Amino acid sequence: MKILRTPEERFASLPAFPFEPHYAETSEGIRVHYLDEGPPDAPPVLLLHGEPSWSFLYRTMIPVLVGAGHRCVAPDLVGFGRSDKPSEQGDYTYQRHVDWMDEIVFGHLDLRGIAYFGQDWGGLIGLRLVARQPARFTRVVVGNTGMPTGDQQLSEAFGQWQTFARESPVFPIGEIVANGCATRPGDDVIAAYDAPFPDDTYKAGARAFPSLVPTSPDDPAHEANTEAWQVLRAFDRPFLCAFSDGDPITRGGERQFIGRVAGTADQPHTTIAGAGHFLQEDKGPELARVIAEFMSRTA
Repeated sequence: MKILRTPEERFASLPAFPFEPHYAETSEGIRVHYLDEGPPDAPPVLLLHGEPSWSFLYRTMIPVLVGAGHRCVAPDLVGFGRSDKPSEQGDYTYQRHVDWMDEIVFGHLDLRGIAYFGQDWGGLIGLRLVARQPARFTRVVVGNTGMPTGDQQLSEAFGQWQTFARESPVFPIGEIVANGCATRPGDDVIAAYDAPFPDDTYKAGARAFPSLVPTSPDDPAHEANTEAWQVLRAFDRPFLCAFSDGDPITRGGERQFIGRVAGTADQPHTTIAGAGHFLQEDKGPELARVIAEFMSRTA
């Protein structure tokens, strides 16, 4: 496996991003970056990003959560942000992504008492972690995500996204994020989403992700996700849905959780108004307050 590492100078002068980097290595020698902010002895809030963003997505949420007394841990998935980037699309599988995060979250960091939020692939991977070691998690919040098994038909918009990622000669990461927001970010923010990718050779993981979403029962992840759903159905700790109102890909996705996961009962599921797919970018402080209030109410 050939591994690429984005030069550190690409991350100089990022807007509103004063956080110190932290690193750990997987058993395959892949360096994974994560943010770790707030009181080190406080119960952790695990924030997992999706495609094609990185922990920069949480820059406006972390101060709110830290201000409420919480520790925030936000890893960069392998292939994204400051984490290493295997150079071939075939290096990336759904199972590998789960295993890589398992090594960091459960192994290197040994997080327990976790309150977890996941969006996009941060949900597909993070919910598998919840199902793998549910006793480590005290609360779950999900937004604009899911955990498909391949038995359900996905939206036409998602099919178009898969085709674009697979076939487009140009894959402009910053513009993709901007197009997934209800309010277009500034040029400096768009440039920050481009920062991890000096050229197209660094984008194998970003291009591979859409095709790794299970779309048929023959998918390699079908069995593992089906088994994970069996655990999630019985997960009776507080489970909150906070989806946005402006995402054509995941609109209505909260229905797969509410009433199906035991912990969703009697929770104040909410809709984040005025936000697109990247609700953290559009409404980060508001979403962080929803999470902080949920944690306080269920303490």
